[in-house]
Amino acid sequence: MGSMSAEPLKVLIVGAGFGGLTAAIECRKKGFDVILFEGNKSRRQLGDIISFGSNSGRIFRSWPGVEEKLDPICHHSDGLDFRTYDDEFLCRQTWGAEADWGKRFNGHRGEIHEVCWNHAIEVGVDIRLGCKVQEYFETETEAGVVVNDERIVGDVVLAGDGVRSLARTIVLGFEDKPKSSGYAVYRAWMPTDGLKKNPSTAWLANPEKDLHVGWLGPDVHFLVATLQKGTACSWVLTHKDEADVEESWSAPGYVDEAIKAIPDWAPICHDIIRATPEGALVDWKLVFRDPLPTWISPKRRIALIGDAAHPFLPTSIQGASQSMEDGVTAAVCLELAGKENVPEAIRAYEKIRYPRVLATQRTGVTNRDAWHKADFDYVRKNPESVKLPRMDWVLNFDCETHAYDVYNETVESLRADPNWKPDTTL
Repeated sequence: MGSMSAEPLKVLIVGAGFGGLTAAIECRKKGFDVILFEGNKSRRQLGDIISFGSNSGRIFRSWPGVEEKLDPICHHSDGLDFRTYDDEFLCRQTWGAEADWGKRFNGHRGEIHEVCWNHAIEVGVDIRLGCKVQEYFETETEAGVVVNDERIVGDVVLAGDGVRSLARTIVLGFEDKPKSSGYAVYRAWMPTDGLKKNPSTAWLANPEKDLHVGWLGPDVHFLVATLQKGTACSWVLTHKDEADVEESWSAPGYVDEAIKAIPDWAPICHDIIRATPEGALVDWKLVFRDPLPTWISPKRRIALIGDAAHPFLPTSIQGASQSMEDGVTAAVCLELAGKENVPEAIRAYEKIRYPRVLATQRTGVTNRDAWHKADFDYVRKNPESVKLPRMDWVLNFDCETHAYDVYNETVESLRADPNWKPDTTL
């Protein structure tokens, strides 16, 4: 353990996404003073379906009362049915074998976020809305931010300010531009009223059972989930798109444009899209960045977490989970290092997290290509080939226990090799 100080560690966290909220909650659990800055003036109920694997599910379950609040709003299907773009049934993937790994939580991003937000307030996190960070700074002994022209100083800054992170500039020394992944997603969250009116889609709005169906085609996949006793539906359509990400990252989507992405597909897919109410559809360009050479600032007082450090493709099904793991690991490292050894804690956080994150990022590409680049003659003969890889090393993982277990050896290795840099090979 680090040396004890009369003054608690002061942690400044930027961005109230899942990574920032997790870091804030875990730091409060360890007795730190925590200020969480959020640029928006209110907590916004944005988004559609988001998935948390059992590796992050165990984090939710460690927060008293949170699991009980999440259960009624989350998706509880026992499997995913795969079909071809012309509606031929391929196979069903079930999740029963993962029961020993823990519990998954899938649901509306805004609703899950609200539960986590309220828990952060309950444990004493000082959340400051309408506080857009204008500048980051650090010295050998402190780090801070300029917010609304006010200079606020702490011992360390954890920057979870998203895919367009300002903090990345101080870490890298230059502005890192996003680039197109070559794909975009039409995505929607909607009531099932429209589905119920059409005989071809009414079966999806099942009040007795949550459903999850995926239609696969050449370079496109379409996932549909219904939940909350058949009253809510989320669909996601991933397709090729070479749009300039500087022009549009996320914008309103249009039903006719979404249908153009799957012109020759089964009528049921068109019917689901046409049931989407006006204003419920988003056109989301998937931006991508090469792995950063480092996540930490030159004086080792500022660390990137979440999408600021490592944007994930949604086909990894791990972006939010890995952001939460970042928050937990950073808190453990700061606890074990103590107030006098923050730079060492920040280096240990990076070395513990970087290889795992990089390996998990790769699954976003391999999962996507397994569907999008598939030979459908082969798929029809070998339908099990489309099942998602569900890997023990990703999902059956306790990031908190791991951080405690490897912290000391990680610090010793960094002392022995002070010039260590991450392997960024994706």
